[in-house]
Amino acid sequence: MKRTVVLGAILLAGCASGPTATEQAALVDNARKASAALAQKLGGELKAALADGGPEGAIGVCKTRAPQIAAEVSQQFGVSAKRVSPKNRNPAGVPDAWEAAAQDGLEKRLAAGEKPETLDTWQVVATPAGKTFRYAKALPTQPLCLTCHGDPATMAESLKTRLAADYPLDRATGYSAGMVRGIISISRPL
Repeated sequence: MKRTVVLGAILLAGCASGPTATEQAALVDNARKASAALAQKLGGELKAALADGGPEGAIGVCKTRAPQIAAEVSQQFGVSAKRVSPKNRNPAGVPDAWEAAAQDGLEKRLAAGEKPETLDTWQVVATPAGKTFRYAKALPTQPLCLTCHGDPATMAESLKTRLAADYPLDRATGYSAGMVRGIISISRPL
């Protein structure tokens, strides 16, 4: 009985602590690879769709392919990957409290002069289900993004019509180049 109690206490103590520095570095490396894979695959498909069908054609990629690509990346890297923004286009893209705080922190670092490509953050958080590794990578607005995410006054009427039809609650406009448009959010239960 005494051994069982001691073993149980050791196991609980091990569960209560977070990942080691080495384990955390591996989690961050995996999250960075997953977010890069999502951004690269989606970016490639968006560029191809823009070239083939213009901005209206690219909307279909964001609406249909982006969630599929996120699911593929999630499976490939053993994480949950998604894109979120407080100014979301897709209703499923609303950030939770951790994601909103992470984006806010990344925006402050950008305002302080940090380069957009270096903007990421991570944390091990306690959840009702146990500890979870959380990671956020900034999605800086590129000049090409402004076609669909810039000033609505400069968008073609056909594009605005398509956006209104596909995303009647769209809030993902009004950006300028360099702004953080959202984040790639990666999570993994520990």
